[in-house]
Amino acid sequence: MTSTGRNAPASAPASAPTRASGGAPVLELDHVTLELGGRTILRDTGFVVNQGEFIGVLGPNGAGKTTLMRAVLGLVPASQGVIRVLGQPVERGNASIGYMPQTRSALAGRRVRGRDFVAMAADGHRWGLPHADAKTRADVERVLDLVGGRKLAERPLSELSGGERQRLLLAQCLLGKPKLLLLDEPLISLDPHHQKSVVELVRNVQRELGIAVLFSAHELNPLLNSLDRVLYLGSGVAALGTVDEVITRPVLSRLYGSPIDVMRVNGRIFVMSGDVEVEKHDHEHEHDEGGGHSHSHSHGHSHGHSHQHDSRDGHTHDV
Repeated sequence: MTSTGRNAPASAPASAPTRASGGAPVLELDHVTLELGGRTILRDTGFVVNQGEFIGVLGPNGAGKTTLMRAVLGLVPASQGVIRVLGQPVERGNASIGYMPQTRSALAGRRVRGRDFVAMAADGHRWGLPHADAKTRADVERVLDLVGGRKLAERPLSELSGGERQRLLLAQCLLGKPKLLLLDEPLISLDPHHQKSVVELVRNVQRELGIAVLFSAHELNPLLNSLDRVLYLGSGVAALGTVDEVITRPVLSRLYGSPIDVMRVNGRIFVMSGDVEVEKHDHEHEHDEGGGHSHSHSHGHSHGHSHQHDSRDGHTHDV
């Protein structure tokens, strides 16, 4: 298991990232410190995400899930260390990254047709109904097929359910064939049925394309059957490993900075502080750490801004 940053145990190296076995590195953090509003979000952290990995990003409210994604997008500079995507230092507008921001409530009232909405992400600087060229139109049809969104594409967003809109948002993320998807809280406001559908859709697309996914969430259970590894953030520390390595009393107590119990009941995992389920409690008060409220989506080309988990890949290492 990888565990680095402030308050990490002395035996865990807070140095260069260790590469998991398997695919080539897609995302690397090397001695990275992130600060926001005078507060340290991550301290001296290093880890690697490899091609084809599905990583769940979890942690208490304010732990830095959104800030980490914005740093990977080049929107929040690291105060120390280097973040690399496909071996290159991060930069804004990296076409190899697809991004779904956290705040999406404004989509519910839009009358724009689904297909046109997806096409808008091909050029984030040109809103309104796009006049796409043949190459862009072909790419839009490709991503609609990937997410099973052909029928949805003919309807206005205002007539779609939250889960259906998520399909089209995922299609936007896939334009241009990115190698890394950053999905910031895609399960917010969805009922359990639609949460399951969205997770399964992302996992199927991720496997078909062989890309890496960072999928942030407030609750572990909807992701349990799809995760390769989990990245848990808290108290300036990042812990990366399998569910059985990370979701433990000692690790989570360190990340939350207070005693935490982990209960396993009927294939589900509950993270408790006393008699309070802390993941749900955090969700009720979510306003994320500063800068997390992004009100429009654009693709990487133009970023303006259950049963028990199966440890199928065996990737374990220290961050």
